[in-house]
Amino acid sequence: MPLITTNVDPVAKIKVVGIGGGGCNAINTMISDYEIPGVEFMAFNTDAQTLKLSKAPVTLQLGENLTKGLGVGGNQELGAQSAEESLDEIQEHLDGADMVFITAGMGGGTGTGAAPIIAGVAKNMGALTVAVVTKPFDFEGNRRREIAEEGIDSLRDKVDTLIVVPNQRLLEITDANMSFIDAMKLVDSVLAEGVNSISNLISQTGYINADFNDAKSVMLNAGTALMGIGRASGEKRAELAARAATTSPLLDMSIEGATGVLYNIVGADLTLPEISLVSELIQEAVDPAANIKFGAQIDPSLGDEIIITIVATGFDENKQVFTKQQKGDEDVDDA
Repeated sequence: MPLITTNVDPVAKIKVVGIGGGGCNAINTMISDYEIPGVEFMAFNTDAQTLKLSKAPVTLQLGENLTKGLGVGGNQELGAQSAEESLDEIQEHLDGADMVFITAGMGGGTGTGAAPIIAGVAKNMGALTVAVVTKPFDFEGNRRREIAEEGIDSLRDKVDTLIVVPNQRLLEITDANMSFIDAMKLVDSVLAEGVNSISNLISQTGYINADFNDAKSVMLNAGTALMGIGRASGEKRAELAARAATTSPLLDMSIEGATGVLYNIVGADLTLPEISLVSELIQEAVDPAANIKFGAQIDPSLGDEIIITIVATGFDENKQVFTKQQKGDEDVDDA
C-alpha cells in the first residue's frame, strides 16, 4: 500500500544541455541508462564529428563559421567565441524552459569556454539554471586544472546553482584496477545520476513528491552546492545510504551548515520508518533551520537497494574558503 500517492501533471519544462565532449558524453549516458521522461536533451559542441554520435534529439554545432566544425583544440577563448557566434540558435533552443541543466567537463576548450555563455543565456531568459560539471583528474596536469578553475569561476556567476564533481574523488570509490575507459564512464554516470535525481524529483510521481517551486526555493541564486550519492542494501540500508550520501567522496567539504537541502530517496519497497530515519539523519547533518525539500520514489528494478541523492546549498562563503584552505594544509602535511 503506497504511503502517499499523488497524480502530478508536468508543471515545469526541463531542458538538459551537454556542452563540449564531456557534456555530450554525459547526455548520451543519461539517454541510454536512465529513464527521465518529460526532459528535453540537447548536445552543443564545436566538433561536428562528435555531434554526429550524439543520441540527443536536439544538437547544435557551435561557432560553425569560426571553427568549421573542427573543434577548438582545448582553447577556451575559442569555445566562448563559438558560443557567442551561435547566440541566436542557443536562445531559440532554450526558449520556454522553466529549468535548464548545464553539464560539461571543465578543463577543455568548448565546455570551459561555452558553458558560462550558454548558462548566462538560460538565466537571463528566466530559467532556473543549474550547472553540474566536473573538475579534471590530477593526472590530466596542472594547466588543465587551472583552466577548469577559471571556467568554474566564470560559470559561478552565470547560474543559480553550481555543482562541481571532482573527478579525483571518484578514485576513492572505485576499484584500483578500474580501466581508464570505465573511469570515464563512471564520470558520465555521476553527472547523469545527479541530473536524473533532481529532474525525477520534480517531474515524476512518487510516494512523496516535490515540485518545481520546492526545487526553486532551495536552488534559486544558491551559488555553490554540494552533491552526495549514497547506496545501500540490507537491514540497515536507510541509515547506511543516508550516511553515505552526507559523507560522500563527491563532497568537497562537509554539508554541515547547509541552509538549503534537496534530496531524493529511491527504492523498490520503501517503508515509512525508512523515510523517517533518512529525514532525521539529514536534518542532523545540516543547519537546524535549513529549508529541506525531498521526494521518495519507487523503482522496482533496484531490488533490495535504495539510493539517496542529496544537493546541499546555502553555505557561508567564509566556511567554504576555510575548509578548502584547511584541506590544502592537510594535503601539504601528508606530502
